[in-house]
Amino acid sequence: MATPLSPQSGSPLSALKTIAVVGLGTMGTGITEVLAKAGREVIGIDISETQTARTVAALEAATARAVERGRLTEQERAGVLARVRTSTDLRAAADADLVIEVAPESYEVKHQIFRELDGIVRPETILATGTNALSVTRLAADSARPERVLGLHFFNPAQAMKLVEVVSSVLTAPQAVAAVTDLAIELGKEPVAVGDRPGFVADGLLFGYLNQAAAMYEARYASREDIDAAMRLGCGLPMGPLALLDLIGVDTARTVLDAMYAESRDRLHAPAPILKQLSEAGLTGRKAGRGFYTYEAPGSATVVPDALTPAADGARAVGRPVRSVGVAGSGTMASGIAEVFAKAGYDVVLAARSDEKAQTAKARIGKSLARSVDKGRLTAEAAAQTLERITPAGSYEAFADVDLAVEAVAEDLEVKRQLFQALDKVCKPGAVLATTTSSLPVVACARATSRPQDVIGMHFFNPAPAMKLVEVVRTVLTADDVHATVREVCAKVRKHAVDCGDRAGFIVNALLFPYLNNAVKMVQEHYATLDDIDAAMKLGGGYPMGPFELLDVVGLDVSLAIEKVLHREFRDPGLAPAPLLEHLVAAGCLGRKTGRGFREYARR
Repeated sequence: MATPLSPQSGSPLSALKTIAVVGLGTMGTGITEVLAKAGREVIGIDISETQTARTVAALEAATARAVERGRLTEQERAGVLARVRTSTDLRAAADADLVIEVAPESYEVKHQIFRELDGIVRPETILATGTNALSVTRLAADSARPERVLGLHFFNPAQAMKLVEVVSSVLTAPQAVAAVTDLAIELGKEPVAVGDRPGFVADGLLFGYLNQAAAMYEARYASREDIDAAMRLGCGLPMGPLALLDLIGVDTARTVLDAMYAESRDRLHAPAPILKQLSEAGLTGRKAGRGFYTYEAPGSATVVPDALTPAADGARAVGRPVRSVGVAGSGTMASGIAEVFAKAGYDVVLAARSDEKAQTAKARIGKSLARSVDKGRLTAEAAAQTLERITPAGSYEAFADVDLAVEAVAEDLEVKRQLFQALDKVCKPGAVLATTTSSLPVVACARATSRPQDVIGMHFFNPAPAMKLVEVVRTVLTADDVHATVREVCAKVRKHAVDCGDRAGFIVNALLFPYLNNAVKMVQEHYATLDDIDAAMKLGGGYPMGPFELLDVVGLDVSLAIEKVLHREFRDPGLAPAPLLEHLVAAGCLGRKTGRGFREYARR
């Protein structure tokens, strides 16, 4: 039977006033600072005197910066520092109301700490583990008071990240969960309640994605710089996956993935071999000065060039001259791409299946330019000149003189093949033919022509005028000067080009959609709610949108189609679309466009 906490009628501050933090690495030091600033008495404990001294020095430096920036007064700073004491003896935790353990991710180490704490702390003291990879239940079962053991998973840096996952085992007393949840709220954090499984919510989704990115790099599908740029610019993420692995620690990521794979047996969680190779070579990321990237010094965030840093573009082949561009299609993407080229000074032929559709597409561009003028991003004169460069046409015959033809029609392979057959007949010799497909094989479009060497993928992201990324997709038949042409054009239209091969999903979708699919599986298995998962990824991962917000925006039917393509291409059971997603699509719940997807929306 669980022992009640100290008076429930009292404030959480009085219930959990003195807190011990065991393990004063980066995370432990950050948690110590957060607690002390929130008025808690903190006992920082580490086996290393050097580490306790570093923690004190870090706190002094952090609080001094806070005073300089006007966030703390000198008196408040003195109070924060006075509330922290350090020790190398676990017995210093004897008077703690809560102990937060953030020692290395090892059952042996954590079991030893919990066993010793059983003989030191009071019966009512709550014991929290900061693990994100090991079983809280297993740690609790080994304790003399398993009902007092739970997980309290902060995110790095603890001072800045708002998310805290509160992890219950089947043995955890509800009172203990309530007490630490109240504490998290008082610390200014947003607690999310989750069950006990490796990675919990945020890391459970994040590390699968990071692992796929490592495998993509290991396969030499794309460079580390292009993979990271693609996810930052294509998804709005604060860091690319390989840079994030270096920040987290390659060895830590391997440990987390090992634990996830042991439970799920999902191949997507089986650590990519490169993670083992880097770990065992001591190339564990920023802390070692080298991981996927090379850093100025151990612990530095400054990346320095190394043998893998790409050569300047000057080493590439010379592209073909491009003065005029044809854009095929009349939808939002076609209009956006035409606007991008026209703004950059190209003469653009915007062709659709009828004059009316082409005129409508040009009118859409006019409205977009007018909005830019209203917001002060463009002058009225520049907007008028841009619109004048666009010539609408009701036939692809108008592409006879263009140097680059960009297809942006429906994501249907037969439709695209027929269009490329038409372009092959009307476009002049030497014209570059590009498809904007996001999931179909570029080579299939190329084979529909008599000049497959001139065909390449240019995958723009929606909305094309705003999104900086273009995935440049070479097939095995694409000529070097065609690739160089598209790279040069991307630079002129101020887009960031990343190179990748012709396989399903390219970079962004191949990494993004398995992550979205895994989020659906979490809901399907009743592990966490939509709101908790969305909050976890925004607050714990820095994502601009939660996975279910994004799925509803993209469209569940579009998402399902991409996931089916990925599953067909890679034949990995872990990539099979979640049944819940298939059921929602079958029911016509496609997201915002239908008023209902994972959530319901007001009809416009």
